[in-house]
Amino acid sequence: MRTGWDAHGRVQRAQRWAARASLVSAALAALMPLLYAGVGGVLLLLVGVAGLAAAAAALWWALTTRGAVRAAAAALAAATPLAVIGLFAAAGLLRALAVSLALWVVAVWTGRYALRSTGLRPVRAKELRTPPPRRAVLFMNPRSGGAKVERFRLREKAERLGARVVLLDAVRHQDVAELARRAVADGADLLGVAGGDGTQALVAAVAAEHGVPFLVVAAGTRNHFAMDLGLDRDDPAACLDALTDGVELRVDLGFAGGRPFVNNVSFGVYGAVVQSPDYREDKVGTALDMLPDLLTRQSGPRLTARAGDTTLTGPQAVLVSNNPYRRDDPFGLGRRERLDSGFLGVLGVRVDGAAAAAGLLLDPEANGLTALTAREVVVDADSPTIQVGIDGEALVLPAPVHCRVAPGALRVRVPRLRPGVPEAPPALDWRRLRKLAAAVGRTAVTGRPGSRHAHQR
Repeated sequence: MRTGWDAHGRVQRAQRWAARASLVSAALAALMPLLYAGVGGVLLLLVGVAGLAAAAAALWWALTTRGAVRAAAAALAAATPLAVIGLFAAAGLLRALAVSLALWVVAVWTGRYALRSTGLRPVRAKELRTPPPRRAVLFMNPRSGGAKVERFRLREKAERLGARVVLLDAVRHQDVAELARRAVADGADLLGVAGGDGTQALVAAVAAEHGVPFLVVAAGTRNHFAMDLGLDRDDPAACLDALTDGVELRVDLGFAGGRPFVNNVSFGVYGAVVQSPDYREDKVGTALDMLPDLLTRQSGPRLTARAGDTTLTGPQAVLVSNNPYRRDDPFGLGRRERLDSGFLGVLGVRVDGAAAAAGLLLDPEANGLTALTAREVVVDADSPTIQVGIDGEALVLPAPVHCRVAPGALRVRVPRLRPGVPEAPPALDWRRLRKLAAAVGRTAVTGRPGSRHAHQR
């Protein structure tokens, strides 16, 4: 028992010293310009912040104008950061800037280490051991992901493991949902997809409707759903191991106007851009051509989004996701830590002019960006229909569009051995760090060993 107390005390002491190191490093990083160049260094730092704001404003002009004005704004957006770096170099503060950045890295690393063991561990989806399927049916898109089905010989491996493979027609449109329903009617006890997220969502909805497991094969281009399930996106064939050595996860499924989605549904700018017939061939050119009118609201409907007690009026973009995306870790953007929270994630963006764009860059928590969670979201417009992108697929739905989440509706069969979802580092909470740094004794933050507050899971 004494050994446990000693080990616990060592962990707490390490946390306290890490918290102190984080606070000291952050303070030194902020003071570095003053220490190197006095008041002039602080003024130059303020000039740097103003330069970032100017670059953000110029970027807004580049996105919302055309012709010579766009070219000039793009040049300004690129030149402003270079000019700021030149000013720091002329003042002999490049070394101070490098040291300050290094200290910020130390502050973030030590702060996250200090907080990693003081809070609750993230909840992981429960794995259920179930017998392998006897009559698995997999739908494979030969063109998806640059012909991954052929390159990784997915059909051959699936059939070797006892599954029936249905190759989708690469030219002629097929009703994949109807094909999946027929497979269930013929006795399929597992449905799977090797293809894009849009196809996966359609088959997943059929699997959820009939209560059969669903298998994801990361054979698409981005494979966001596979990534958040912890699957190996670099080796799609490894996903097929679930047929013989797998476990089940119960995850949520989203619906927008009755249409299922596994990742997200986009309203506003992206939803309109993906409708263009030229988008698939020239994504950047098409977006640059359409953005000026969309961002300044000269084209497209005016949106209103209601989520719980919150109403977003006139956003240029709204993203509704099947479980919220991470926002506290720059390396985790585009990832979802959980797929079974029972909530939709909602991101709304409203930028009214260059000044608002600059403010959004300097303060992401400003009024221009709204992030929340809800079980239901209603997106309406001043038009009878709304252009949307559902898991990357372009659709037009009647307004208003009701988005909801079906908690635990989908039984996903995954390999027992898989890379998994990287654990999200804790967000830096400077107030908690100050309390931890000032704590004395074993019970300051995490509680005594054996107490109900210690080592919470």
